[in-house]
Amino acid sequence: MNDLFIIPVIKLLVIFGVCLFFIAYTTWLERKALGHFQLRYGPMRVGYHGLLQPIADGIKNIFKEEVIPENADKAVFVLAPIISISMAVILLAVIPFGDSITIFGKKINLYLADPSIGILFILGFATIGSYGTILGGWSSGNKYGYMGGLRASAMIISYELSMAFAVISIIMVSGSFSLVDMVAAQHNVWNIVREPVAFLVFFISGVAELNRIPFDMPEAESELCCGYNIEYSSMKFALFFLAEYTHLFVFASLVTTLFLGGWHGPFLPGVVWFFLKTFTIIFVCIWIRATIPRLRYDKVMKLEWKFLLPVAIANVIATGAVMALWG
Repeated sequence: MNDLFIIPVIKLLVIFGVCLFFIAYTTWLERKALGHFQLRYGPMRVGYHGLLQPIADGIKNIFKEEVIPENADKAVFVLAPIISISMAVILLAVIPFGDSITIFGKKINLYLADPSIGILFILGFATIGSYGTILGGWSSGNKYGYMGGLRASAMIISYELSMAFAVISIIMVSGSFSLVDMVAAQHNVWNIVREPVAFLVFFISGVAELNRIPFDMPEAESELCCGYNIEYSSMKFALFFLAEYTHLFVFASLVTTLFLGGWHGPFLPGVVWFFLKTFTIIFVCIWIRATIPRLRYDKVMKLEWKFLLPVAIANVIATGAVMALWG
């Protein structure tokens, strides 16, 4: 009985602790990489090459003054960042970080849960998490925040469609909704080889769902002065910030799981391969941010409705036809 309780608690603490550590230092990685892309140093002051900067930022936000606008819907204003971070962290529970390992004669899986509808769990809670961004902009009582929330809702509704169709292709070739089964199905051939079109659609749609450049319409500093989070300060702003990078980590983990073979790889332990692939995807997202300018809003919508969605639907039809004809 003790094992049934203690082992899951230890797994919970270790997995969430390690993941939150990596997420915190993803902020450092992005600032450092962007600095080098732009021929500057990035964080240097706090610790060696700024390695203690995430800790300093956390302490700074804890002691900053909390400000709630007079015209804000106070209950929703406070609830919005909590929704964003809680839904983002919940997604970590079903990510398979590696194959099972044996410790003291006990077989331990490197994930908290493997629901039979794992990918639907991810898509569902990710959608709920997006309500934090929408409600945060709406409740702030600021027209810039309100516009940012409207843009977020439009983008999320749009790009979720093409992302869902890309996932359908992977479900078809894997024969399961379980993320662990999807990784197991890539033991010999990764899905990026079998479904390159689905990979491109999923990656582009995911970057848009994350509100990252070139799709950062809900923030758009040059137009909306930070958009949906303009009125947030102190720990409320920090929660939005942490939720953004948690979603980035989850997105990169999903790309690794669905298309890059998950923990499969030669020589190194599976969990090492998983994190190497995940941080490669994160670095590519940072690289895109440093390279590509923001798209115009009508171009963002046109890319989804006139290109990505038709391509994703055609890919599902083509995948079904190939499976029907050649098995």
